[in-house]
Amino acid sequence: MLKVMHSAADPATPNSQWEDLIKLPTLNTVQWDNIKTQLDLVLLALESLTEIGSEAMLSAAVNLNLESRVPDRVALWRLRQSNPLRKGQGGRKKLDVEEARSLVLIICYLAKQHQELIRRAVGLLEQMAENNREPHQAALLGDYIDAFCNTYQERMEEDDQISTELLTHLALKLLVDLLFYSAPGGHRRLWLALIDSAKY
Repeated sequence: MLKVMHSAADPATPNSQWEDLIKLPTLNTVQWDNIKTQLDLVLLALESLTEIGSEAMLSAAVNLNLESRVPDRVALWRLRQSNPLRKGQGGRKKLDVEEARSLVLIICYLAKQHQELIRRAVGLLEQMAENNREPHQAALLGDYIDAFCNTYQERMEEDDQISTELLTHLALKLLVDLLFYSAPGGHRRLWLALIDSAKY
């Protein structure tokens, strides 16, 4: 059973959370590409499970005092288009450290808002594993996996290497990750995960 520490309230403020994410090692282009890809995929998982859209992300930016960095849908779209796996060249831009921090805080803010749903989905995943059943046999997980796979295939460049099985595995891994990102200190977990993913 997955265990995540929870407190009655997360005392961290947007400013203190921002300060938590200051340190970042020098990264090369490939490492930055890995970070951009990971951020977009985590957002894709969150969208697929909760059915949130750009409005919720922009609202989170306002609540976190990040509207100067993510002011509108176009800015958000351009940040997500920085993922090198995305289809199309239009609007793709370099992601800087401040923009990466902003996306981390937005992701964790939204994950915390939807923590109950995330916990329910992960709980179902554990139950299905214990009963030797396929995850998609649970309605919530089946809908999530379908939404993730369909949206991934719509938005990302075609890759013959990516099978439905691999996409399902990715979707479920990201679902478990979201549970940890929804907990107090989740922004630090995600930031460290990004740095770790950049090494490969």
